[in-house]
Amino acid sequence: MANNYKRRAGDRVDGRRLRSLNGFYNFIPFIMPARNDALNYYEESFEITNADRWFRKQRVAGYKGMGMLHLLIAAYVRACAYLPGLNRFCVGKRIYARDDIEIVMTVKRNLTIDSTETTIKVVFKPTDTIYDVYNRMNAAIDEIKNSDEENGTEEFANKFAALPRFVISFAIWLLRVADYFGLLPKKLLDVSPFHGSMIITDLGSLGIGPIYHHIYNFGTLPVFVSFGAKRHVHELDRHGNVVDRKYVDGKFVLDERTVDGHYYASVFKIINRIIQDPTVLEVPPAKVNEDIF
Repeated sequence: MANNYKRRAGDRVDGRRLRSLNGFYNFIPFIMPARNDALNYYEESFEITNADRWFRKQRVAGYKGMGMLHLLIAAYVRACAYLPGLNRFCVGKRIYARDDIEIVMTVKRNLTIDSTETTIKVVFKPTDTIYDVYNRMNAAIDEIKNSDEENGTEEFANKFAALPRFVISFAIWLLRVADYFGLLPKKLLDVSPFHGSMIITDLGSLGIGPIYHHIYNFGTLPVFVSFGAKRHVHELDRHGNVVDRKYVDGKFVLDERTVDGHYYASVFKIINRIIQDPTVLEVPPAKVNEDIF
C-alpha cells in the first residue's frame, strides 16, 4: 500500500477498496455474487528446459530442493509487482486491493495416505526475490513437517469442529456476514486458509498431472494454481533437429470479477517469460507498480 494512503471508511484490515473502477467492475459483482459464478479456467504448459538447468546450479550453490514450486510462486509475486491488479479480491460485492501478497498452500506432514495435513500461509512483498520465496516457504513447510503440534489453522478448526452442528452453522453464517462487511479481525484472517492472494498445490510431488481445483465461495481467494510432474517431449527445433525439452503443466482457476481477460493474458505472458529466464528473480524488480485508487 502506498505510504501516503490513509485508510477510509469501507476499507478492510486486509485491503483497501478500489473507488475509481469503472461502472462495469462495480456492477459485475451484483450479477455474479458468488465466486463459483465467476470462474475462468486456464491451462498452460511451461517450457522449463532452461529453468531446470538453473535449478541445478542453485542446488549446487546451497539452495537444496529449489524447484518449480518456488519458481511459480516467485513468478507470481513478481507478476503482482508489475501488474498489481492480480492481487485484488472481491467480497461483499466490492473489489479491493490487497495489502500483502499472501500465498496459501496445503502441506502433508509426510507422503502417506493417512498422514495429517494442514495449510500454511506465507506473506510476501512485491520486492521479494526467489531467494526470499525459497527461504520463507521452506521455513513454513519445515515447521509443519518437523512438528507434531497443531498450527493456528488446525487449532482453530479443531476447536470449531467440536461444537454442536447448529452452533457451527450459525457461526459460519455470522462469519460470512462479518466477512461481507469487512468486520473479520486480522487474527482470524491471518490463520484462515480461505483468505489470501493465491492458493497453490504441487501435484508434481505426487507424480501426477494438475487438476482444475475449485475456488471457495467463502473468503477472498481469487486464484487457485495447480501444477504437475515434469515431463519430457521430443520436438523439432527451427533447424529441423530433434531436441529434448522439458515441460510442467499448470492449471489455473481465476475469479474474473477482479480483472479482465486481457489483464490475465498479460500476467501469464510475464510468468512465462520469467520461467524461461529465472535469473530475473535473483534481484528485486526495478520498479513496483501501485494499483489504482
